[in-house]
Amino acid sequence: MAVETIDASSLLTVSSILALLAAMAVIAIIVAIALYVYTAFVWMTIAKKLKYKKSWLAWIPIANMFLIPILAKKDWTWGFIFLVPIVNVVFVFIWTWNIFEQRKFPGWLSLIPLLTVIPYVGGLAAIAYLAVLGIVAWSK
Repeated sequence: MAVETIDASSLLTVSSILALLAAMAVIAIIVAIALYVYTAFVWMTIAKKLKYKKSWLAWIPIANMFLIPILAKKDWTWGFIFLVPIVNVVFVFIWTWNIFEQRKFPGWLSLIPLLTVIPYVGGLAAIAYLAVLGIVAWSK
């Protein structure tokens, strides 16, 4: 029975890879939290500017899904449409179009996320949409 020995260089490589993966996970968690806080602030601000009294719903996971149809002047029960694949995307575009127009912005800006399916452009489109949401929320 032969016993394999692990040399120091391979052990160092494994620990380096694990450290890199841990660092990437920490960065991903920080980015996810930052995006959540940003979008919650955005939707809370939009709700306040549209004179919705329960703008704090933007901070509550799952409840914030119901805020978008409410801001689009639909009944809160329309939020359940988020549970239906593909249909939910169509309705989000319709509702955000309505919300953008209520805030006196062109509704077509709500279609920017469609560009995320294009390779190389997707990341820029996602950043652009976050910027547009901020402009819709914080401009007069």
